Amino acid sequence: MGFASGYLEKRALFPTLIKEAPLPDTGIIVVVPSFNETGITLMLDSLAACSDPGISTEVIIIVNAPLGVSSEILENNRKTISETENWKTKNTQCFFRVFVIDVSGCATKDWGVGSARKTGMDEAVRRFEQINRPDGVIMNLDADCTVAGNYFEAINDEFCNRKDRKACSVYFEHPLESREMPDEGFEPILLYEIHLRYYYQGLRYAGFPNAFHTVGSAMGVKALQYVESGGMNRRKAGEDFYFIQKLFPQGGYFSLNETTVYPSSRISSRVPFGTGTIVGKLSGEPGCELNTYSVDSFHELKHFFGMTERLFLTPRGKLRSLYQELPDSLRFVLSEHEWEERVSEIKDNTSGYDSFRKRFFGWFNMFRIVRYMNSVHSGFFARQPVISSSLKLLEMLGFYPSFFRPEEILTFYRALEKSEKFE
Repeated sequence: MGFASGYLEKRALFPTLIKEAPLPDTGIIVVVPSFNETGITLMLDSLAACSDPGISTEVIIIVNAPLGVSSEILENNRKTISETENWKTKNTQCFFRVFVIDVSGCATKDWGVGSARKTGMDEAVRRFEQINRPDGVIMNLDADCTVAGNYFEAINDEFCNRKDRKACSVYFEHPLESREMPDEGFEPILLYEIHLRYYYQGLRYAGFPNAFHTVGSAMGVKALQYVESGGMNRRKAGEDFYFIQKLFPQGGYFSLNETTVYPSSRISSRVPFGTGTIVGKLSGEPGCELNTYSVDSFHELKHFFGMTERLFLTPRGKLRSLYQELPDSLRFVLSEHEWEERVSEIKDNTSGYDSFRKRFFGWFNMFRIVRYMNSVHSGFFARQPVISSSLKLLEMLGFYPSFFRPEEILTFYRALEKSEKFE
């Protein structure tokens, strides 16, 4: 029995999909779901332009489609397969191997991007199982992405060669210029990326220990951790967010900021929510204004998270009095009964502050933060324009910007994030 035998037997959607054996030193496998794509070679060319990491590498493209799609979409899927095979013929000296797998006719009723990612990631695990590489790295990319030239090198240096690192979010930037889109067409994605980085920095300001981006095309995990987490889910959207939340308790999650993934800035209806869908909605609105969470919601989370040591030291009988000290927004979403019950449970199952803190944030995790944000912005705080909110947060972080244009704000937030060294 290998490290993934039990998982593959019970949870894999398909039997072996790739008949060729992996090379013994395979260390990186990139999984790329592809649905209704028309330019797969742009992604392949970008990967081929990268520096060779010095270990065997594979790219697995999972061509897929849900039930009931049009003949035009199925034809685009066939073109993707043909273009990939032609690309392989023309690039025989490429340092990575490419496998394209068509599962378009195998879709189930609940098929979605999660199922496609799972198919590819399960196959990557199976290949690492064959060569006994539980430390093999499985990266995720989308078919319309490009990457920086050091993509594979950074993965090898910062991930493969680090035993303490188990999973990661890769730094990303949406392209803000394209031959296919006029400059004004990038306003929605520019605002949306500011929102993403504002939310990330807001959580860091609040002291949340698991503040990471959850972008499906910019995440990676080692094979053993993938198996131990139970594998990818089959959700039609948000699969990346739910998957990454399962990885945090294992430890070793980090931000890989030494390279960059460039997700597409295009409008998309492939999933019911997400970047492409939000960009599409914003593009149809006059003035193109995006509202985001109030900075006050982060400030009150900061106060709440700052109470963890006091919670650990406070006897159970006095927890009720601490409830009255909670910020108003927390008492808005947490009943006194739930507060006492959950904090008491955490105290009863921990003996030291470090274990208490870990268990506390296992309770008040990203899922609960999302529920908190949605609740308090329905009946407590008002959402605010992302531009003014992002500038106000920078002041709370100790920066006093003299710029106001969205492009300048995004550039500053990007630079701030790239400079961070934290896990």
